[in-house]
Amino acid sequence: MQSGSHNAFETAQKQFDNAAGILGLDQATRDLLRTPMREYHFSIPVRMDDGSVQIFKGFRVQHNDSRGPGKGGIRFHPLETVDTVRALAMWMTWKCAVVDIPLGGAKGGVICDPHNLTPRETEQVCRGWVRQIARNVGPLLDVPAPDVMTNPQNMLWMLDEFEAIHGGKYPGFITGKPLGIGGSQGRTEATGYGVIYTLREALKEMKIDIATTVASVQGFGNVSQYAVDLYTKLGGKILSVSSWDNTEKKSFTFRKASGVKFDELKGITDPFGGISRAKAQEIGYEVLPGDAWIEQDVDILIPAAMEHQITKDNVPKISKRVKIIVEGANGPTTTEADELIKARGIFLIPDFLANAGGVTCSYFEQVQCNMNYFWEKEEVLSKLDTKMTAAFHAVHEMSKKRNVYMRDAAYLIAVSRVAQACRDRGWV
Repeated sequence: MQSGSHNAFETAQKQFDNAAGILGLDQATRDLLRTPMREYHFSIPVRMDDGSVQIFKGFRVQHNDSRGPGKGGIRFHPLETVDTVRALAMWMTWKCAVVDIPLGGAKGGVICDPHNLTPRETEQVCRGWVRQIARNVGPLLDVPAPDVMTNPQNMLWMLDEFEAIHGGKYPGFITGKPLGIGGSQGRTEATGYGVIYTLREALKEMKIDIATTVASVQGFGNVSQYAVDLYTKLGGKILSVSSWDNTEKKSFTFRKASGVKFDELKGITDPFGGISRAKAQEIGYEVLPGDAWIEQDVDILIPAAMEHQITKDNVPKISKRVKIIVEGANGPTTTEADELIKARGIFLIPDFLANAGGVTCSYFEQVQCNMNYFWEKEEVLSKLDTKMTAAFHAVHEMSKKRNVYMRDAAYLIAVSRVAQACRDRGWV
């Protein structure tokens, strides 16, 4: 999952160190928050459809649970590394804190490629992951969720295995479940919509009408799709999106001068967010190289794919017209690129604020499961909008008050809340 020589965990630690320095944290608190409190590495044996047995490597990292049970997705990816999982767990801690929900940070993963697994084999990987970690996760300990290349069906298999092991019904164990079996209305849209709620507020602060803006998006998975959907509903125009092509093992950018249409592209996209190039060309899309998304002449860039996509090498390719970068993905910007973006005066909405809609709605799902009462979709999205808007303005106010970059402001709020919880518990 690392891009070139970049290590996601080192990036996460550098960002934390910077905030810890500004806050003047004592050494014990720094040592506690700089590394995960617990991590689990395990092997998952799976009998494949051809009768052979394959051993998959699985992880669960629990970074900090001072504010509540751990929370974080499980991603299936062939290039998964424990350092990526460590970084994502740490970012989850800050994400839950910045939107002020009573959860801590965790993350899970399996090194595998779901493209190459049958449904039965995927089910065995899901159930095997739960069997290895069942004593260390649960509704009061650590609550998993879907992430890259995992989905509601995967979560349901995991829930079923957990309930079989523990002999009861525990719908609050895992979120991102199908509707009708403990899933929440609005969960599918939540992360992408949250990205646009924060963008909407930033544009208001800058006195820019969203209907006059043009954006380019990296990725066309769940986050990107619903960000594109809401942004265009609010009147914005998407010039291009990029998408991973699993056959070619590289990404392509799809551009349409008249604007990308959500329904049009969604209809020619596979379950993993891969857009059919042939069908896209048939309906008038230009197909460009994968990194062309960042070079477009637009007002807004939304990286919504993987880590370390904006680097010191491609920041110079960003158009002079770009005013805002909204990080839909986790950790899409390297530390060196951050400095260049800051120097150019581009307004950046950092990942763990911008994409916190997913974990916020996961929290809503957990609450609904635990009280066995479910809200209508409008109520869920209204509560989500309220949370995301409040979090954006808290970070923006801190940014103005301390005269710091938005990422630094978000860290100051999140890290101080977690450090305070650790102090209050007497851990440091």
